[in-house]
Amino acid sequence: MSIIAKSVNPIQIPSKLEGEEWYPLSWNDKKLEQLPAYPDTEQLQSAYNELRALPPLITSWEVEALKEKLASVSEGKAFLLQGGDCAETFDACTAPKIVNMLKVMLQMSFILVHEMGRPVVRIGRIAGQFAKPRSRDFEVVNGQEMLNYRGDLINSYEPKRDARQPDPRRLIKAYEKSALSLNFLRALSDEGFADLQHPEQWELDFMKNNEYYKDYEAMVNSIHKAINFMETITPNTFSTLHKVDLYTSHEALNLYYDSAQTRRVPRKPGWFNLSGHMVWLGNRTKQLDGAHIEYLSGIRNPIGIKAGPPFDLEETLEVIEKLNPNHEAGKIVIITRMGVDEVEKYLPTFIRAVKQEGHPVVWSCDPMHGNTFATGDNVKTRRFNDILEEIKTTFAVHRSEGSYLGGVHLELTGDNVTECVGGANGLNESGLNLNYETYCDPRLNYEQSLEMAFLVAKEWNKSYS
Repeated sequence: MSIIAKSVNPIQIPSKLEGEEWYPLSWNDKKLEQLPAYPDTEQLQSAYNELRALPPLITSWEVEALKEKLASVSEGKAFLLQGGDCAETFDACTAPKIVNMLKVMLQMSFILVHEMGRPVVRIGRIAGQFAKPRSRDFEVVNGQEMLNYRGDLINSYEPKRDARQPDPRRLIKAYEKSALSLNFLRALSDEGFADLQHPEQWELDFMKNNEYYKDYEAMVNSIHKAINFMETITPNTFSTLHKVDLYTSHEALNLYYDSAQTRRVPRKPGWFNLSGHMVWLGNRTKQLDGAHIEYLSGIRNPIGIKAGPPFDLEETLEVIEKLNPNHEAGKIVIITRMGVDEVEKYLPTFIRAVKQEGHPVVWSCDPMHGNTFATGDNVKTRRFNDILEEIKTTFAVHRSEGSYLGGVHLELTGDNVTECVGGANGLNESGLNLNYETYCDPRLNYEQSLEMAFLVAKEWNKSYS
């Protein structure tokens, strides 16, 4: 029995203007996929009203700054690094995990900048990525059928029927955790994080089994010398090394959460989602007449569109047109997630079709989601080599089509988890249980992430240097 229905928990908003076609809840009379009905609409209305009255998490200026940088990516002048958790959890909102995430994103971007000679736009899957789509509504645990876990924003991982019911108070909890994460990220980014940028704190031993170890070591030493040089000649005035731009992103899945924080701002037209700088549309919520497309069509933020098999090319082109009818540069990031064996089958035609329609998109590669498998012990994992091969093949296809692959989208963590097999340290399936933490999809760990950044840069140079 499906629990997804049209007009799930229709709620009210007092700010709709007479004659206005789009407003933050105009999706409320559309079919809403990937979100079970909340048991109590009054509680949902109360939580929605409370969330709507809270201060925004970000500003419209930041949204517009990101859009300008993404426009530069679409022109081949910069590169996008988007990475972070598959799905954040409330319990993982801790200082060490936030520091480790910023550290790995920063170090990866240093590698990319050094090897590519291009600015890198950093976008974290952080401070809002609390919800996940699922292929099934229900699962059976210990003989009991219950709703699937869909992320802490919606329900609890605890395998009990009551805990798996959608809870409106989680909307407020997600906001609070996002605010805490953002506050700490901003503090780290503005001051005091420069020590983590220094390559003497980078770990090198894990790369010794990689054929490019000598190149990697030379690159790290080069970065170290450059930083020391700049800090020596301008010790008091040079601030670039002490300020880090990290934008936030999440999948716009729970539309109650996103629409409650969608606002007008003074002296600017339109609506801004002020819960995250960029949001993306998942592969399972791309229905043209559905709630998610309706919502995303009305906001000014940059929007990612996940695209992978099975997908309808003509419908996807219509989605792009509906979300960016003015063909604004920096507005749309197409995140292809084909699977290593499907890239050459689907991607060339896709690139040609987008070119023909004149869309100035950012092309990014998500090599994670199409390459997940279960071990013999039913542990979900991904192979490092499959991830890398999808990136390599995607670069090759873009090169052959005269197109610019401007980014990668990776599920990763700065922690030393054991969730993906392979990499220079040779983690195998028997080692997955050493530190397997994710509740959803497997992530690259700190070492695998740095190695991947180095190899991505090498592929970029093959195509564009």
